[in-house]
Parts: sequence; C-alpha cells; structure tokens
Amino acid sequence: MAHRYRPGISLVGLLYLIIGVFVAFDRDYIDAALLRRVGSALLAIFLWFLILLGVDLHIHT
Repeated sequence: MAHRYRPGISLVGLLYLIIGVFVAFDRDYIDAALLRRVGSALLAIFLWFLILLGVDLHIHT
C-alpha cells in the first residue's frame, strides 16, 4: 500500500507560527498599522479585478 505525500503544516508547525506572531506583536515588530497594510495588500492581490474597476481596497481605521 503506497502512502501519498500530503503537503501542509503540522500541528507543531502551526503552534510555532502562532507563538512567533504573538512574540513579534508583543515586542512591537508587528503593530496595527502593519496589519492594515498587509490586509490591504492581501485584498488587492486576491481582488485585483475590483481595483481595475476603481474600488478602493485600503483598510482605514
């Protein structure tokens, strides 16, 4: 019986990333302004066709 390779992240890897994000946020490597910029960038990447139609995808407070 052949086992197929299943790409993905393990539970340990996910926990490692979550703790890393928490530590970076706690030590001010990540702040609310950075999260807004990253969020706007991700929206622009996934919804690029709306930008071409003139929609503003910037996240404002």
